Amino acid sequence: MTSSIPDFHTKNFKLGAMSFPEKVIYWIIVLTPLWWLLGIQTLFYPAVVVGLLGVNFDIDKLTRGSIPVCIWAWLGMALVMVWTATFGLNDVGFALHKIAATFVTFFKSYCLIVAALLLPFWHVIRVKVVTRAVAWMATGYLVTIAIEMVMLAAGLGKEPFLPPLARLIPGGALSLLVTFADLQPFFGIPLPRTVLYTPDPPIVGVCSILSFFICLGEENRRLRQVSVAGCLTALLISFSRLSWISFVIALLITACFRSSLARQGSLWIGSLSSLICAFLGGLTFGDLVKKPLEIFNSARAEFSRDRELVVTKTLEAWQQRPWMGWGIIQGSVKWYIYDIVLGSFSTYASVLYL
Repeated sequence: MTSSIPDFHTKNFKLGAMSFPEKVIYWIIVLTPLWWLLGIQTLFYPAVVVGLLGVNFDIDKLTRGSIPVCIWAWLGMALVMVWTATFGLNDVGFALHKIAATFVTFFKSYCLIVAALLLPFWHVIRVKVVTRAVAWMATGYLVTIAIEMVMLAAGLGKEPFLPPLARLIPGGALSLLVTFADLQPFFGIPLPRTVLYTPDPPIVGVCSILSFFICLGEENRRLRQVSVAGCLTALLISFSRLSWISFVIALLITACFRSSLARQGSLWIGSLSSLICAFLGGLTFGDLVKKPLEIFNSARAEFSRDRELVVTKTLEAWQQRPWMGWGIIQGSVKWYIYDIVLGSFSTYASVLYL
């Protein structure tokens, strides 16, 4: 008897050997630039994942199967979101457009996460398939960045545009704007910066870090090298200070767990921090952390102050109305000539890092 599950133990598996769910996921990842230009990524991704989950859904797998506790925790958080969103709608009124915006927010957030976590329990999805797809997507980073650099040099693409299909999605459309590279000051030096397929440069940095570690598992040597170069280029051109720090920390943690010093890591870090504080004239650990942050904030001091203002106002608003953030827009903060609405994931980019 032969197994119907495709065999991917060979180094160069063929696309035709993959199952239908794997083919769908593969092309969804590879064609990321297309969904970005069409402006449908926020609804397209969850629709595909939920659709694949519904094709072969079996309630017995939930009741009899060994679903990890973390998935049940995410499901619980999803129910909490529905509960708090209902309170929010009750406060602002059950208008059709507000209900639609709330549903879209739920669909593209907790619903997507829960469905994606459950999907491997319904379909066989090989890690090699996802790794190969991410490697090609990361290779596409180099192509997209090169095109945007040419456009920047030629003076093209200065104004972002909203794809026609994005106008049909309820809620704020700021995160669906197609924005190209522009020049932004970094330590007073104008340097090119891009958001690629995301609404905000720090998100590019985080995605690049995740893609980097995934691409390290690609078995095709040439593709692995090119994809890793694409990840590092995207990380560099995002000019995200937080992402750079996170990347270094991730490399250090990875190196520690590959060595025998992993169990003693906390002791080494604590001892080294105390030694540095002593050598620098009796600095406290808080001062040791604060000084590098001051240097990083000086890279774009004006943006850092604006971000601190908007994030502070957002947290204050969430303390007053806990249901904000579930698609219920209440409150705003003034930023120069702009009035930024608070409480919607659709406006998350402008709230966090305008």
